[in-house]
Amino acid sequence: MKRKHTMRVRAPELPQNQAWLNVKSPLSLQRLRGQVIILDFWTYCCINCLHVLPDLKCLERKYKDNLTVIGIHSAKFDNEKQVENIRQAILRYDIEHPVLVDSGFKVWQQYAVRAWPTLMIIDPEGYVVSHVSGEGHRDTIDQLVAQLIQKHQKKGTFAAQALDVTSEKQRQPLVNPLAFPGKVLATTSNLFIADSGHHRIVVSTLEGELQYVIGTGKPGLRDGSFSEAQFFSPQGMSFDTEEQLLYVADTDNHAIRRIDFQRQVVEVIAGTGDKSRNIQPYHGAGVATPLNSPWDIQQVGNSLFIAMAGSHQIWELQLETLAIATYAGRGAEACIDGALAESAFAQPSGITTDSKDLYIADSEVSSIRRISLENSQVTILCGSGELFGFGDVDGVGAEVRLQHCLGVESFQEQLWIADTYNHKIKRVDPHTGICQTVLGDAAGRDDKESTQFSEPSGLSGIGSYIFVADTNNHAIRRINVSTLEITTMYFPKLCAPDLCFPVEKDFHINKN
Repeated sequence: MKRKHTMRVRAPELPQNQAWLNVKSPLSLQRLRGQVIILDFWTYCCINCLHVLPDLKCLERKYKDNLTVIGIHSAKFDNEKQVENIRQAILRYDIEHPVLVDSGFKVWQQYAVRAWPTLMIIDPEGYVVSHVSGEGHRDTIDQLVAQLIQKHQKKGTFAAQALDVTSEKQRQPLVNPLAFPGKVLATTSNLFIADSGHHRIVVSTLEGELQYVIGTGKPGLRDGSFSEAQFFSPQGMSFDTEEQLLYVADTDNHAIRRIDFQRQVVEVIAGTGDKSRNIQPYHGAGVATPLNSPWDIQQVGNSLFIAMAGSHQIWELQLETLAIATYAGRGAEACIDGALAESAFAQPSGITTDSKDLYIADSEVSSIRRISLENSQVTILCGSGELFGFGDVDGVGAEVRLQHCLGVESFQEQLWIADTYNHKIKRVDPHTGICQTVLGDAAGRDDKESTQFSEPSGLSGIGSYIFVADTNNHAIRRINVSTLEITTMYFPKLCAPDLCFPVEKDFHINKN
């Protein structure tokens, strides 16, 4: 926490002519005089920014009459500059405070911000009294807010105010059967869907016949039966066919869960529910080890490899002993090749294998990385390898430009990529690094019969098909890899939690 004790700086006024979300009309600092204000400079791709959100929610609830939080969304990626995409992020992450769209970095520059996330604390008289960058400062901010409230109540410069709020979830309720599905996993007979926005796992046949809904649909960390268990924004999955076990990266619970289909129970096998801040080499018992936003997983033999997005590392969980350890990555957010311990990743969010190598969707450097399981070396397969080296360019190796790719799948001797912020599905030759666009041309929303996607985040292949988690379209799409025909899957017996609409009895997969 960096405080300025020698002088206070008048907080620059917020613009009224830019887009605002979660409010009926733009807010001004002048009108909010008498409140403690926190400006949260964030961008929705950033895992550190996402980690700050629970802290802000806690403070908002604790000081509901005394504190106003305003998100200032200053986008890193081009895709994040679009107001509609920011609105979808607000819905996905259940953000309830007002958000100002600062895609031109005007407010960022006025407040001399240099990094995501940055929090500016403004006192009831309209002065910036402190600021902090990074995550993990909730206790310090809590103490400062309490001191400011007490001081200005005594001074007579404090005034409780009620905001005229109309949340985006009021404007656009999540009533779809699926909500922001993050990952999908196809096996010979089943389709497993991480229904991330509904905090549950959905299991169907490959044709969409519903088999199981696992989880209450309410966020939480609870083991137990399929109807009792709770998840919190689950993402990647891996299935052990022989043992009938599904492993789940329970991302916002910072845990790995195991779903036993024979006993029909869910249990934690790694993680404590607390977010770890450790990036040093580690080895210990899985259930005693805090994790940091595990985003995807891949089983290889008796090992479960984990794309640990929050610590920018790859971890390994031994399935026989349930011991867990860091496997690759020093914890710095970067793209560094070499030996496992010396390498670095940048928010790895997808992982797959061809049994010889691991392939990583390294989202913040918009690149595909390879880890040799034989010689334990990390290399870059395609993409710039730079934090700001993104775009939409097909080509070979370093020529390739992706934009915040979240999904990768090894299928039919090729790598299939969910190029998330380009709204495209691409294919990479793992031998040559040649990357080609397969499908997608622009963001498509609510037009589920087109070849457009909206922030696809996960994909999985079986037989002649690739299944895609079309995240912002709240849909699962099926691609015939021979004809490239796309169908949107329907699940006629699936409803949003506590909400159901009647459907026709002969509802089926619809083809475009």
